[in-house]
Amino acid sequence: MDLHFVRRGTGRPLLLVHGIGGSWRSWNTIIDALAAERDVIAVDLPGHGDTPKLTGENSIATLADAVTSFLTQHDLLGIDAVGSSMGARLVLELARRGGVLGAVVSLDPGGFWQGWQIPFFYHSVDLSVKLVKALQPVMPALAGSAVGRTVLLPQFSARPWAVDSQQAIDEMYTLAHSPAFDELLDQLAHGEVQQPAPKGSIPGPLVIGWGRQDRVCLPSQSSLALAKFPDARLYWFEHCGHFPQWDQPAEATRLILAATSRQPFTDESIALSKAEVAAPTLPKAAVVAAALALLAGGFWLLSSRGKRGR
Repeated sequence: MDLHFVRRGTGRPLLLVHGIGGSWRSWNTIIDALAAERDVIAVDLPGHGDTPKLTGENSIATLADAVTSFLTQHDLLGIDAVGSSMGARLVLELARRGGVLGAVVSLDPGGFWQGWQIPFFYHSVDLSVKLVKALQPVMPALAGSAVGRTVLLPQFSARPWAVDSQQAIDEMYTLAHSPAFDELLDQLAHGEVQQPAPKGSIPGPLVIGWGRQDRVCLPSQSSLALAKFPDARLYWFEHCGHFPQWDQPAEATRLILAATSRQPFTDESIALSKAEVAAPTLPKAAVVAAALALLAGGFWLLSSRGKRGR
């Protein structure tokens, strides 16, 4: 099976792996900045974007097999890689396997939840996506407005009103139309847990980046990620939710280029200014009113569909 991909830039190859319900467009906020220095290859994982769903099981293991097959087919084994969310879990798994990737940057990886965090992750994301599906007829208008993004994206962004409108529209569309989403969500929450990589087993640079305000993969989960990947270096994104490439695109670009350059760097040199592009806040009353209207409309649509299905 081949994966759909886009390729931009010149230089040493760099693989971008999106998260659950995303596509190569999940990287639109930073792909051009990366392509200014690297040969960037952004894939659509199976069951996402323009890549068909796997015919058998869709899980972290089978997606990792599919990515390995793609890299083998295109003579890209050993490529540096960046992953986001589920894609961040995938690049960690490929690094653990050995011989597949070079330098790795894993941004807010999923799969390191325990106890109550498992149902919290599963049900919160499941409900969010059901609402996104119900609201598809009006989604472009909602995601295209600052108030709409503030209501739609608080689980994913620390500054949802500031997320690029086209980025939000694209992501809401792919979330609603991925044929592999439900199975992969269940696999992430209830499937095989991530196997560890003993200290010294990953020779290449390995950086795990985490948003301080991540509400999908809670920041406390970074402890388990480091326990399972002791060769990793942890980098914190301040004022940042689940997607650093959305909330802190310039900082995310600096981290990726620095980590994959294999040259020493400090956290201070990556962060530079903690107040980069501070976005204006929205009136709380407007946000609350829009949220109530959006939730009421979404639940009405879900209820209507349920009644028609009986």
